[in-house]
Amino acid sequence: MGNTVADLLVKMLVEAGVKRVYAVTGDSLNPVNDAVRRDGRLQWIHVRHEEAGAYAASMDAELDGIGCCMGSSGPGHVHLVNGLYDANRAGNPVIAIASTVETDKLGTENFQETNVTKLFDDCSKYCFMANTPAQAAHGFQSAIQHAIHQKGVGVVGLPGDVASADATHITTSEQNYFTSSKLQPGDSEIKTLAKVINENKKVMLYCGHGCKDAQNEVMQLAKKLNAPMGFSFRGKIYFDKENNPYAVGLNGLLGTKSGFKAMHEADALVLLGTDFPYTNFLPEKNTIIQIDEKPERIGRRAKVNFGYHGKIKDTLEALLPLIETKSETKFLEDMREVHKEVEEKYCSYVLAKGEEKKVHPEYVAAVIDEIATDDAIFTVDTGMSAVWAARYLKGKKNRYLTGSFNHGSMANAMPMAIGAGLGHPDRQVIALCGDGGISMLLGDLMTISQYNIPAKIVIFNNASLGMVKLEMQVEGYPEWQTDMVNPDFALIAKAMNIHSWVVEDPKDVKQALSEAFAHEGPAVVNIFTDPDALAMPPEINFEQVKGFAKTMSKMMINGKTADVIDTAKSDMKYLKEIF
Repeated sequence: MGNTVADLLVKMLVEAGVKRVYAVTGDSLNPVNDAVRRDGRLQWIHVRHEEAGAYAASMDAELDGIGCCMGSSGPGHVHLVNGLYDANRAGNPVIAIASTVETDKLGTENFQETNVTKLFDDCSKYCFMANTPAQAAHGFQSAIQHAIHQKGVGVVGLPGDVASADATHITTSEQNYFTSSKLQPGDSEIKTLAKVINENKKVMLYCGHGCKDAQNEVMQLAKKLNAPMGFSFRGKIYFDKENNPYAVGLNGLLGTKSGFKAMHEADALVLLGTDFPYTNFLPEKNTIIQIDEKPERIGRRAKVNFGYHGKIKDTLEALLPLIETKSETKFLEDMREVHKEVEEKYCSYVLAKGEEKKVHPEYVAAVIDEIATDDAIFTVDTGMSAVWAARYLKGKKNRYLTGSFNHGSMANAMPMAIGAGLGHPDRQVIALCGDGGISMLLGDLMTISQYNIPAKIVIFNNASLGMVKLEMQVEGYPEWQTDMVNPDFALIAKAMNIHSWVVEDPKDVKQALSEAFAHEGPAVVNIFTDPDALAMPPEINFEQVKGFAKTMSKMMINGKTADVIDTAKSDMKYLKEIF
């Protein structure tokens, strides 16, 4: 067999830094599968569902710079879409190969035919259909180049007959280029930025994922300004540490009173590398400064007064020498005092551990934070699992936290743990899963088992779609169709040859988690948590309170008095915080 287009693809993926491919092989994808087998440098991970493969590839990209997933004709590559949306919005460089029907069948509504460019256009930075071997070579190079530099998804549609054809010489490059350029505002802009910050007495920093490589510079700026430091969910793991004297918590739906208050009482708010989406939680009357690597983001969430294009590290390195040290500490001390009160309340929730089959999820999250290693990688499902992660997981030495923070999809935590566990088997990988999320892609627990991925899957089993239930309550709807009848997740894990634990009593939480985390291979811990645990945002408006009261009234009218009483008992501790 000569050098085929599939062989060229494998070569280019390896040279770009891809370590593994996530896919379900078949029909039009078989030539690529065979090329991977013969080459031997890529690991083929046989996932049970392509969506899980896309999430796992996204995690490879997020942690190590690039990832790759593939889907076979039609239904196979359609399954990739949700995970690719997440990767594209998260800025993770993922190469997706959408194999498809033979070229002479395109445009005929052939069996399993899709329009690849239309299908993937909205979830990618680059999407191209390769109809000839030369086009394929160009497409592979362009897809990889777009993915790594525009930070997102590159898709190539690849018909089976093109994949198996002999590779063709092209006059343009077959290699890719990883460049690293300094990016900061011009000198005059830096001077203006420094002047604005120096002129404002009370400055607050709000830090996002874009501060990942600028943690030291951000801390230096906070020190010079005596500035309270808030953070987005994606940014919290870098700054939410016990030894950070400037931390005041998150803002937004998962935020705290201190994070909200500091942002609104500041004279100047500096948004650093964050595309914080919750506009209603942002202030309108103070001076807002935004610095971002992607200038198109500036001003789309808030009324920004001063916007600057630059990497946070590069910009702060140029800015710090021009910043005047502020001696006044009252604003910082006041906000830190509010933050301390919030943290103490969260700790008090942990002390009430719950009862049998109604373990308080706050206690579970606090135990995970306590016993997890200092360099653990956490993946969290969207929903209530994300709430407990936001409130109880701390940064410590070198921890990492991720989830579907921009796309907001369910079922992301477990497949993300697949990618993290394969890429970093030396680190503890812990997935905080909701029962709704784990149910969606339950089959890929078998992928974890088959490849002996040492991920620890913790299931917050509250037998409901908890976040949806809360949304319905605050909008005045009685919750309906949010309850779940779950299988025995521990028994399913056991059938898949995964060690598992069941926790129904709060006194067993710490021992079960400790044993699971210490286990060398994959582990599942199924914990029955309180379905009425409530997560309130930092600022509650009257309409939300009225909606909640209306829900309780409707439930009583419809004969659910016992449910109302149970909910009220559980929620009272949170409602005290508001009123």
